[in-house]
Amino acid sequence: MSLPFTEEQEMFRKSVRDFVDREVKPHVVTWEEAGAVPRELFLRMGSLGFLGVRLSEEYGGSGLDFWHTVVLVQELMRSGAVGIPVSVLAHAEFATKIIDRAGTPEQKEKFLRPAIAGERIGALGVTEPDAGSDVGAIRTSAVKDGEHYVVNGSKTFISNGGTADFVTTAVRTGGEGHRGLSLLIIPTDTPGFSRGRRLTKIGTHASDTAELVFEDCRVPARYLLGQENGGFKLIMGGFEGERLVLAVICCAQMRLMWEEARRYGHERHAFGRPLLGFQTWRHRLADALTTIEAAEALTYRAIDLQVRGEPCNAEASMAKLFAAEATVGVGHTCAQIFGGNRYMEEYPIARLQRDSLAFSVGAGTSEVMREIIARSAGLEPKASNR
Repeated sequence: MSLPFTEEQEMFRKSVRDFVDREVKPHVVTWEEAGAVPRELFLRMGSLGFLGVRLSEEYGGSGLDFWHTVVLVQELMRSGAVGIPVSVLAHAEFATKIIDRAGTPEQKEKFLRPAIAGERIGALGVTEPDAGSDVGAIRTSAVKDGEHYVVNGSKTFISNGGTADFVTTAVRTGGEGHRGLSLLIIPTDTPGFSRGRRLTKIGTHASDTAELVFEDCRVPARYLLGQENGGFKLIMGGFEGERLVLAVICCAQMRLMWEEARRYGHERHAFGRPLLGFQTWRHRLADALTTIEAAEALTYRAIDLQVRGEPCNAEASMAKLFAAEATVGVGHTCAQIFGGNRYMEEYPIARLQRDSLAFSVGAGTSEVMREIIARSAGLEPKASNR
């Protein structure tokens, strides 16, 4: 398919690519070992206008569409470490876009403006030990007490959880189920807030992931996002963008792994000829490329709908499902051509293949994506008349 990017977007791509080549790639190994990207990365990206791509110009953002986010993700992925775009986008999209959409002028001035500048780092706090894809099962409570909410509970698997200055947090302010959920912006210097373990993951090491704890944490009521008990719709709207971001990450990751496999297949010789001199390897990589193109086509179609303001929940779910499942298979194929080197940390393919395992879970599991698609396609059994 013809690529949808405009001349303006390609100029933006060049700016991000130059930045990644100059200021990200040289530090990838250090950041992977540290388990986080440094605060200086956010400050630098903020100064270059990379953290407010889709956010309001009034507060320092660029007010652009999702295609610019696609470009940002694709170029950050060229660093070869999935944890870097995960950490950046958890801040620049997941934690802040909801504030941009539903926040008050005071909230935007206090949290959005410094986030766009990279001066304050944000995280999105939804997942709990007993509630992940099932958002309606969230237990972290927020009880109104005068001009404050008193928050008690915990969160887990929170990207940027160990470094965030504020957490856009899903809390229960009402009864059971979806209708009792709200969103609070909780500064991490609030008394009663603490960080639990920094979690050790199989992959995406450069993305800091942590547990969060709230113990009688008193949050000003003016930090409520939108209406009390109206948080579920905001969370679901945010998930749509999050799923599109993850689909783009998966597609870019597959491209990168495929390019690594092609390069190695030309350079490495066995039995007197390059590995790509064997038909089996040419055909396996041809199959992998076909899968990548299919994933990109699904993803770009969903993004096109999103940019045009049309419903795309099912399409975003399809794109995320297909890309997340495909990246595991493509990763295995592309890594296999490296033989024993696929298991060596010094080879980027080892890191990329390992990182692919998280995407069938993040922003809703593959099973939840299938259920969303099934419902949109009218596959649920109709109620019996008997």
